[in-house]
Amino acid sequence: MTTIQGRLTDIRQRIAFAAIRSGRSPQAVTLIAVSKRVPVARLQEVADLGQILFGENYLQEAADKIAALPGLGWHFIGGIQSNKIRQIAELFQVVETVDRLKIASTLENHLASLGKTISVYAQVNIGREAQKSGVLPEHVDLLVAGIQKCPHLRLAGLMAMPPYQPDPEASRPFFSQMKELVDDLLHRGVVSSPLGLSMGMSADFEIAIEEGATLVRVGSALFGDRE
Repeated sequence: MTTIQGRLTDIRQRIAFAAIRSGRSPQAVTLIAVSKRVPVARLQEVADLGQILFGENYLQEAADKIAALPGLGWHFIGGIQSNKIRQIAELFQVVETVDRLKIASTLENHLASLGKTISVYAQVNIGREAQKSGVLPEHVDLLVAGIQKCPHLRLAGLMAMPPYQPDPEASRPFFSQMKELVDDLLHRGVVSSPLGLSMGMSADFEIAIEEGATLVRVGSALFGDRE
């Protein structure tokens, strides 16, 4: 049975090789360990192996883990409810699921009162799926411009989850579209410096890296299936 150390080593190697294939340094890609429904003891085991960035979907579960594991970095990667935004602002260093201006504005107000600045990603519904959150690609400019007007939000990049398909290779066109989006924002002067791309999960992170991902969110490939 593969140990969690073995899985982490394998994922790191696969990230490095995918980055090299795309002509980039392995250090250009950041691994976020998606830790929803993973007990604190297993997170501590991974942290002891040098993985310090974790992604959480559920606020109360995350709050308990953050209290138990000081010194780690936490990304909020779940859907955002308006009545939970203050707690998100208090707990997290990065929020990857800012999908509309109202969320950005409310987050800004809470952060201002806390005297805190965080990094955010604008979530894009690249597959145009009715059941998924995210701004449509043609409306990215408006959301990005709104985020940049918030002094307590640092726009780190764009985030997306392509439609699920059994063949990971089928995600490649969506990842390519995301790369085109960030390049176009820079080319047209909507942003003044290159943006990151949070995309790619356990099944397809290597393809995402080949298409330009700077951050990948890996859960089941690291922790195994969860309840």
